Amino acid sequence: MIEFASGLENALALKGISRREFLKFCSAMAAALALPPRYVPRIEAALATAPRPPVVWLEFQDCCGDSESFLRASRPSAVDIVLDTLSVNYHETIMAPAGKAAEKSLYDTVEQSKGKYLVVIEGSIPTKDGGVYCTIGGKTALDIANRVCKNAAATITVGACAFFGGWPSASPNPTGAMGVGEAVPGLTQINLPGCPHNVVNLTATVVHFLTFGALPATDQLGRPLFAYGKRIHDNCERRAHYDAGQFVEDWGDAGHRDGWCLYKMGCKGPATFHNCPVVRWNDGTSWPVGAGHGCVGCSEPDFWDTMSPFYRRLPNVPGFGVEVNADQVGAGIVGGVAAVFAAHGILSAIRARRQPLAKHTAESGDAKG
Repeated sequence: MIEFASGLENALALKGISRREFLKFCSAMAAALALPPRYVPRIEAALATAPRPPVVWLEFQDCCGDSESFLRASRPSAVDIVLDTLSVNYHETIMAPAGKAAEKSLYDTVEQSKGKYLVVIEGSIPTKDGGVYCTIGGKTALDIANRVCKNAAATITVGACAFFGGWPSASPNPTGAMGVGEAVPGLTQINLPGCPHNVVNLTATVVHFLTFGALPATDQLGRPLFAYGKRIHDNCERRAHYDAGQFVEDWGDAGHRDGWCLYKMGCKGPATFHNCPVVRWNDGTSWPVGAGHGCVGCSEPDFWDTMSPFYRRLPNVPGFGVEVNADQVGAGIVGGVAAVFAAHGILSAIRARRQPLAKHTAESGDAKG
C-alpha cells in the first residue's frame, strides 16, 4: 500500500496519474463543494500533505446499495479512495480479514485512534427487543454504533436508511428501525441521504474535512448545503417544460418522449433537496429524471411513507404551490398568450384607425395652409 505521507499527488503519480489529472480532481471537488476557484490551491495543498484519516464503515439494516455505489465510483475510483485518500480499516464487504481478525481491525482503530477516525454508517439501527434484529459478531448494531460512533471524530451517514431509518422503518416498522442520529443521539454527525448516496458527495465531504479540519455547513437536517441546499426542481433539466405548462400525461406519450416535466406522473422533485441533476450518475452521464423516471424523494425523511404512492403527485408542496401550477399553468399560459395576441390585435386595430386619421388631419392642415 502506498503511504499517504508522501502526498496524494505523489502516490497518484506512481500509479500513472498526472499532476494535471490531480488538479482536475481538486477543481472537481471545489465545484462539488460549491467553492470558488480560489480554493483549489488550498484543497490541493491539503490533499498533498494531510494524513490519511482512519475510516471504519459499518453496515447495518440495509440492502448494501451504498457500498455498491461506493465500489462503482470512478471519479475517483473506489481504489483511489481506499488506497490514497482514506485508510479504510474496516468494511465488511471489501476487507480481507474475517471473524475475530475483522473485529480486531475495528476495535484496534477505536482504541488506537480515538477521536481521530471517521465512521461511515450504512443502514438503519433496529431498537426493538434490545436490537436483536441486527447483530454482528454477537453484538447488536445499537451496541456497536454506541461504542464506535461516540469515540469518532465524526460520523457520516450514507443512504436513506442510516439517515432516518429508510425502508426498514417504514410503517409498520416491526424492528423499531431508526436512523443513526435518533438511535445514538449527541454525535458529531453529517448526513448524506439518498437511495443510494452519491459517492461524489461522500468524497467531497471527506475532502472538506481534510482541507478545513471540519465538516461542511449543513441544513436543519444535518445534510451538507453544498449537496442538499437546492431542490431537485431548481436545477432539473425539465424545469423549462414545467414553466411552459408542458407535462407528461402518460408513460410513453409524445411529451414523455420529448422530455417534458414528470410532475403529473409523480415526480417529487419540487419537494426534494438534492444535487442529483448536477453530479448525476454513471460518470455524470445521467440520473433518474433525465432517464425518464420521476424523483421519488429518497433524500427526504420518511420518504417511503410521505412520498408514496410514487406514481401519484403530491397534493400539496409547502411553500411552492406546484399543485395549482400543474393544473393551471398550462391553461394560464395559453390564456396569457391569447390575451397578448388579443391585445396585440386591439393595438393593431387602433393603429390602423389612427393612421388614416393622422393622414387626413395632415392633409387638412396642408389644405388650410
